[in-house]
Amino acid sequence: MLSAVPARLRGTRPAWFSPKVARTEFFGGLVVALALIPEAISFSIIAGVDPRVGLCASFTMAVVISFVGGRAAMISAATGAIALVVAPLAREHGLGYLVATVILGGLFQIVLGSLGVAKLMRFVPRSVMVGFVNALAILIFLAQVPELIAVPWPVYPLFAGGLVLMVLFPRLTKIVPAPLVSIVALTVLTIAAGISVPTVGDKGALPSALPVPGIPDVPFTFGTLGLLAPYAVAFALVGLMESLMTAKLVDDITDTRSSKTREAIGQGIANVVTGVFGGMGGCAMIGQTMINVRTAGSRTRLSTFLAGVFLMVLCLVCGPLVSRIPMAALVAVMMLVAFGTFDWHSVAPATLKRMPAGEITVMVLTVAVVVATSNLAIGVVVGTITAMVIFARRVAHLVDVTSALDPDGNQVVYAVTGALFFASSNDLVSRFDYRGDPGHVVLDLTDAHIWDASTVAALDAITTKYAALGKTVEIVGLNAPSATMHDRLSGELTAGH
Repeated sequence: MLSAVPARLRGTRPAWFSPKVARTEFFGGLVVALALIPEAISFSIIAGVDPRVGLCASFTMAVVISFVGGRAAMISAATGAIALVVAPLAREHGLGYLVATVILGGLFQIVLGSLGVAKLMRFVPRSVMVGFVNALAILIFLAQVPELIAVPWPVYPLFAGGLVLMVLFPRLTKIVPAPLVSIVALTVLTIAAGISVPTVGDKGALPSALPVPGIPDVPFTFGTLGLLAPYAVAFALVGLMESLMTAKLVDDITDTRSSKTREAIGQGIANVVTGVFGGMGGCAMIGQTMINVRTAGSRTRLSTFLAGVFLMVLCLVCGPLVSRIPMAALVAVMMLVAFGTFDWHSVAPATLKRMPAGEITVMVLTVAVVVATSNLAIGVVVGTITAMVIFARRVAHLVDVTSALDPDGNQVVYAVTGALFFASSNDLVSRFDYRGDPGHVVLDLTDAHIWDASTVAALDAITTKYAALGKTVEIVGLNAPSATMHDRLSGELTAGH
């Protein structure tokens, strides 16, 4: 049969055509779907909507993003961060306004993605990325703790048994994911033995029908737009931040590259579709993505698609059985995911001894802000800004000024080295002996670079100070970009020009 396929088309078959890969993707999608159910219900409660709204949103997000997203094997669904953004609107104005916000937020994401907002990811330093990952692990862990407090005593041995099973089972075989085996085994045990423990069904009702498209029940006026726009912008930015950071993390884990621009646009499309079907919107989910990529070993879009399909099949067809899955089994899975997600090497004493203090500060601050606010986007922004400030201060101190007086005493040459920008050039003016220098001063910028208008203004100030004393200044050694900027701005940055 293979010979009947043209040679030029054989390499275009999807990777999941391989039986081995398809099996991995199948089981990965199934485990993720099981883990999505209680999470989606919990996030619906946070948002103040019916649990079925979150479950339907997770279904549409996963299915749509599997086709239009830029990062294969990444899971997108209803998330806590999005729930926190839309909760006030849903509480005060109802589901119709929430759905309209999801659609508008999705449109904003499409626009931002088309404008290249994904390229800003290059400015996120490694220390922030490490802090992001560690904060995610802590949040995943903390989200499970309430499920182990004030619960019947059988929960604890079930939880421990689930952990032991997931650690030991891969030593026997890796054909079937250990989390799936653990969930099935603990479910069978609790049902067969009649053990009464909290179950998935205790979280809320499961959907009984597929979602249908519709138009949000809101007035289509500028007043409505003004009300929704701030929430939609926050929705778009938080969703993109989490999705792009998660995509970068998966890139690193799988040693592959993904299109962040396509991912940003894809998130927008998925949210628009989700809103049309009455869902609460969402973005990439780090916990479920780690289950899919790291635990199950999935690598293709098939697992993402199946996660959404299995989620709805489990709710519609196997609802009564799924409702009886003990929460202890899912908590054990998520706890193991949290442990595996945390970058333990980053906090090892040997690593901390070698790391610059500034990088450690950025990492710790990112973790602290994320954990304190439960908002990954805020933590990443604060960490990135802090890293930029530390970098600016560090680079500013690398600027040096040395002087050499000619033997005849008629000229002094100042050699300036380093990157000249606002943080370093503001101090530049004080580095010269205006009264003591001879009548001709040379500024040699051969080993310097002018980055901004602040530097040009500083050079103008130096020239003006010397001119007030009847002395001349000659600037030499400018490279082409620096010379262009200096020629364009010199003399134009003060009043009267």
